[in-house]
Amino acid sequence: MPMLSRGKHRNPSKGACFMEFASYLAGERWSDHPSCTHPLLAGLARLVNDHTSDAARPRLAELIPSVIGLTGDDPRLDARIALCSARAALPVVAHERQLAMAVSILSAEHVLAELEGRPAGDLDERSRQALAQVPDAARWAYTFGRGVRVSPKGFRRYAAPNTVQLAVRGIAQACVPDPDPLLRDLLADAIDDCWALLRPAAGVDAGTAPDSAAEFAVGFATGTAAEPAPAAVDPARWADACRITGLSA
Repeated sequence: MPMLSRGKHRNPSKGACFMEFASYLAGERWSDHPSCTHPLLAGLARLVNDHTSDAARPRLAELIPSVIGLTGDDPRLDARIALCSARAALPVVAHERQLAMAVSILSAEHVLAELEGRPAGDLDERSRQALAQVPDAARWAYTFGRGVRVSPKGFRRYAAPNTVQLAVRGIAQACVPDPDPLLRDLLADAIDDCWALLRPAAGVDAGTAPDSAAEFAVGFATGTAAEPAPAAVDPARWADACRITGLSA
């Protein structure tokens, strides 16, 4: 497995973060902001990479192939990534952040309902379960949100990236025994949500594809994947990148 590390690196011999490794696998110029991945998903990956402990960070590498080619202009992507982040953070973060995460859940659900033509207030079951775990914060969020209209454009530009940052930092600083698995699960779930939205457009047969992008990524990294990724990844380039970054650890 590649030896991932925090921050930016000038080239693979100096190490790699999650998205730099993705840029290499995608055949792009070395960068932590490659075009192969949706900008907000890439931002989430960078945050998770940097807030995960050194001991646990190598496990994130299994997910790297699944973000390559995972991009598009659908405004629902930003809302889904933010919603996934807020739901993961809400039960564990400090109280003041719980209020922000509860508001973010309701705002993201409002935006998604508008974009998908659903009734306002129609919540995904996962959102209902997350809010039910913190009833005080949920009540405050419902009260705060009355009469407040959130536009998809405004949410995409401001609220979504702020939600992602607050969620990752909140989980990393939460009073839990080990935040690393929570951070990894957040990234894996966000990837799955994006993959589910983009897979029909990519022409992948839902009946034969893996159950999730994360499942494919683990299979790719271990050499057992039978289905294509959202975009082609050269196994030789994967092996070469693992060798280069491993030697620099």
